[in-house]
Amino acid sequence: MFALNQWYVAGFEWEFQERPIARTFLNQPVVLFRTGEGTIAALEDRCCHRSLPLSSGTLEERGLRCGYHGLLYAPSGLCLEIPGQEKIPARACVRPYTVSVRNQIVWIWMPSEPGGQPDCDAPEYAVHDDPRYRYRGDVYHYDAPYQLIHDNLLDLSHLGYVHLRTIGGNAKIHMHAETKVEEQGNVVRVLRYMPSSEPPPTYTAAWRFDGLIDRWQEIEFDLSHLRIWTGANDAGAGSMRDAGRGGFHMRGFHGVTPETDVSTHYFWTVAANRHPDMPDMMDTVYEQSALTFEEDKVVIEAQYRNMLQFQHAPQIDIHVDVGPNRARRIIERLIRETAG
Repeated sequence: MFALNQWYVAGFEWEFQERPIARTFLNQPVVLFRTGEGTIAALEDRCCHRSLPLSSGTLEERGLRCGYHGLLYAPSGLCLEIPGQEKIPARACVRPYTVSVRNQIVWIWMPSEPGGQPDCDAPEYAVHDDPRYRYRGDVYHYDAPYQLIHDNLLDLSHLGYVHLRTIGGNAKIHMHAETKVEEQGNVVRVLRYMPSSEPPPTYTAAWRFDGLIDRWQEIEFDLSHLRIWTGANDAGAGSMRDAGRGGFHMRGFHGVTPETDVSTHYFWTVAANRHPDMPDMMDTVYEQSALTFEEDKVVIEAQYRNMLQFQHAPQIDIHVDVGPNRARRIIERLIRETAG
């Protein structure tokens, strides 16, 4: 079961060019495509005639044409044309989904009932339009349930063990980091501070530090996505809690959308600022971030395979699980509200 009547990430605007894209969200097959007017639309991925996936069709000025018998569908889901037949049956239509594009992120509204309309705007992520940052991103597919990805992103203590080549650092400092967990409404915030740390490889590649660094990690969980602000400054150069702090900044967007009960779409971007006396290192930051997330993918998929092997084995919680556990309780409540 999933929380419905929610916006979920469906992709990035740059993905949608000359071909439709098939994706499944919350067990519902969907085709997404760019219309002749340049907007992005979404329909159920099924022709109402003989059920060929519409994602196998072609884009035209007026809509999406089925690749089997040529039925043409408007972005509204209505059939506009049946080749060789003048009369179009009233039932010749497919289910449309509401789509919104903000800050180059494509959002899809997943209603509890077909035809349900959004009761709020799609989330904003202003970092993508902030001139202080450059960003890049990608889309990954996980053979694992979506909440395991939430757990991973809300608990960054694993960095010192999993990501030694990129954003890791001293594992002991990570496990002993000063940590505060806050909860407000449907949002969980995990704040972690690590003063006088050794800078990890990604940081030293992108920023010139004098020696040890004061390092912060601020994570905000929402049902459909997480916003992670990490970075560092020279040790003692200023408060790690100052919203206007200087130094090296990495801003991560993590859209976590269930595909099925046991698979997930992971849409991510990383944004970084540039050191005034260094060349632009965005390509390096992106490449090392991609390596980091690929390492996470290997761990999470192996974790899930083993969970299936040891289905009845008990698990324990430790001190780093406070944030993930709070997020799980929020999801459980939202699922109950949808069902109710």
